[in-house]
Amino acid sequence: MRPSQLCKYGMCWANTESAPAKTVISLQDSYRIRKGKSKMFMDYLWAFIIGGLLCAIGQTLIDYTKITPARILVSYVVAGVILGALGWYKPIVDFAGAGAAVPLTGFGNILVEGVKQAVDERGFIGVLTGGLTGAAGGITAAILFGLLAALIFKPKEK
Repeated sequence: MRPSQLCKYGMCWANTESAPAKTVISLQDSYRIRKGKSKMFMDYLWAFIIGGLLCAIGQTLIDYTKITPARILVSYVVAGVILGALGWYKPIVDFAGAGAAVPLTGFGNILVEGVKQAVDERGFIGVLTGGLTGAAGGITAAILFGLLAALIFKPKEK
């Protein structure tokens, strides 16, 4: 139960169901209540920083090298597969959340996690089926949204 609070001049009052109105709570409890809000802000901030860093690296490669965008995208997926297989991508996802899970490196990691799970359940055939099973939601969404966009918008010739 989260009390609503009013803090002024170092004194904090909380309104809760179990305590009468205007009960004084300690500054430590006040900090604990506010800490939940700041943790959420920090989660968003780190997701933005890590996701932005991954995108900035890709954009830098596009702008300053002769590597084609398709090769960069494939390299991101392969990097996610390798980092996921070594177990190094999971801590990044735990730290950065969607900032690491949404880019293409996250897709590569999902492929590895699906293969690991399928191999544990089905044996060697899981090597062939696990990646698609693990990433089925993302692949299906990409196909459906692509179809929806094709039905709604008319292509123009250049």
